[in-house]
Amino acid sequence: MADEIKNPGTEEEYQPDLMTLQDEDGNEVTFEVIDALDHKGVHYLAVVEYAEDEEDVNEDAQLVILSVGEDDEGEYLDVVEDDETLLEVSKLFEQRLSDQFEIESPAQTDSQARLPARRDLLRFI
Repeated sequence: MADEIKNPGTEEEYQPDLMTLQDEDGNEVTFEVIDALDHKGVHYLAVVEYAEDEEDVNEDAQLVILSVGEDDEGEYLDVVEDDETLLEVSKLFEQRLSDQFEIESPAQTDSQARLPARRDLLRFI
């Protein structure tokens, strides 16, 4: 008999990796980190605005890419200002996440035009 025995409580419950940031107007925005990678010696995070309830999930949620830097005070997050670097890192995340998420590339949508507004949101992190 090849029945699989499942023990309740042995599966780990999903716990999102959340972080709360302030936008330039002082409003708190909670993001979920969905992936991270290193590229050319810099660590990057791919985040989306967090929705606590599944019914609140935005099907058109924008992926925000942040770089992790370090100074005398410790680690900090920053937006990717260089368009070429942003495109390179975006493609890497798209390749990594395409199995889990439906991703529209900038060529398929006007998301590239919407991206600068999202960058401004996180300018003062």
